[in-house]
Amino acid sequence: MNKQQTAAERRRNAARIKRLKQKRRRKMIRMFLMILLVIAAAAGLGVLGFIVKDLIFKDPVQAYSVSKEFPGGQNAGSEGKADLFASDLCVVTEEKLLDQVNLEEDQEGILFDITDKEVIYSKGAYTKVYPASITKIMTALLAFKYGNMEDVVTITEENVTLEEGSQVIGFLAGDKVTMNELVHGLLVYSGNDAASAIATHIGLTTEKFVEMMNQYAAELGCTGTHFTNPHGLQDENHYTTPYDIYLMLKEALKYPEFTEITQLGSYTITYERSWGEEVSTALLATDHYLTGEAAAPKGITILGGKTGTTSDAGNCLALLSQNAYGEPYVSVVMGASTKELLYQQMSALLENANMDN
Repeated sequence: MNKQQTAAERRRNAARIKRLKQKRRRKMIRMFLMILLVIAAAAGLGVLGFIVKDLIFKDPVQAYSVSKEFPGGQNAGSEGKADLFASDLCVVTEEKLLDQVNLEEDQEGILFDITDKEVIYSKGAYTKVYPASITKIMTALLAFKYGNMEDVVTITEENVTLEEGSQVIGFLAGDKVTMNELVHGLLVYSGNDAASAIATHIGLTTEKFVEMMNQYAAELGCTGTHFTNPHGLQDENHYTTPYDIYLMLKEALKYPEFTEITQLGSYTITYERSWGEEVSTALLATDHYLTGEAAAPKGITILGGKTGTTSDAGNCLALLSQNAYGEPYVSVVMGASTKELLYQQMSALLENANMDN
């Protein structure tokens, strides 16, 4: 047993040293190119300066490909993205496992270094999965892109007519809630009634909003995603992939409001009942890292993300985080059998974010 542990430790150290050397090599090349740029500018060599600048700020283009075909989606073998688009992405070409990360056979997960576009861990990155409430990342993106946070939204009967057992804030038809409060209720507490209200306000109808979700997903390069609702309640035609979740979280970084809200461990939502009474309800975050029910590895800061749980999806978690050096990462674990296992597996993944330096 000790020999096996020693061998595993050696493999982990070898992988860590390899990543460290790669990072140092990239930094040395960029430093050399920066020196060339300064020399070119001082010598008045304009053309050389532009060439060197291009080399510094653009990484080599990597081909984008996926490994499976999805219903209604692009063929998984297709390189359906422009080179410029692909050059800004982590690219998964094969499974990449880690000894200390033990996802079960039917689980999927990823850990990506966003800065260096490095795939540290990948298991089933392009596998079709049910996202559950991770869907709400896309709902929030559309709210930030098209919504006015000061808008007052009137809750409709449709918004509160959801399947039994749904996670809801407790709105009643006729209540008046600002868009800002709805987004907080959506991302902190994962309220399905908040998701529905955002959808009918932004899209005018739920159906139109779902069209907007699928269009936005396509614009982000999501080839394995199809939405049928704004909240993630189970539907066999509502699915995504861990890689597409990465694309959505990467987009979420463009909106500071997203991480500001998803870092909250709790939030008190305030709104007005249809008869004029002001109501305040305390909401506890669904992310156990934020509530203290689970502890992130030392040096890791959770920037935000989304949980998701249904009987078909299992327990799921998608996170934006940063390591002790301030470098951002995306990590996703799908399909854990219990919440306890989910956070154990996510923590094992996140341990590798600090090893990457």
